Amino acid sequence: MTKQEYPHPTVGALIFDPDGRLFLMKSHKWHGKYVVPGGHIELGETIEEALNREVKEETNLDVFDVEFLLYQDFLYDDAFWKNMHFVFFDFSCRTNSPEVVVLNEEASEFTWAHLDRALKMAIDPYTRTAILEYQKRFT
Repeated sequence: MTKQEYPHPTVGALIFDPDGRLFLMKSHKWHGKYVVPGGHIELGETIEEALNREVKEETNLDVFDVEFLLYQDFLYDDAFWKNMHFVFFDFSCRTNSPEVVVLNEEASEFTWAHLDRALKMAIDPYTRTAILEYQKRFT
């Protein structure tokens, strides 16, 4: 494996259904914890294009009302399966079709949870921070 030379910019999506529930998926990349969908921003792609692509690839969901939430620095944290440096750009968004979820290989299961329940689940620390920021700003 080549040595990482620069931080990897990534997007994450807090997706809410019409009932106000948050989409969470269990990921082996995060040691079996629940996370939100997301991934790398590709060259030539805007952040919002990356968000829409990653959500579609990982969940089959279409999202709208995309709003920037926060950024987080991820510096070689053992919470992830690879020792890397990321910059997370997290967004909140909505979907009208919670029943069409189809997971790709990055997740083993998913759930829709209200925020109070989500915070009691086994979620990764970065998802927790994003949820708390969402609560602070919007609830």
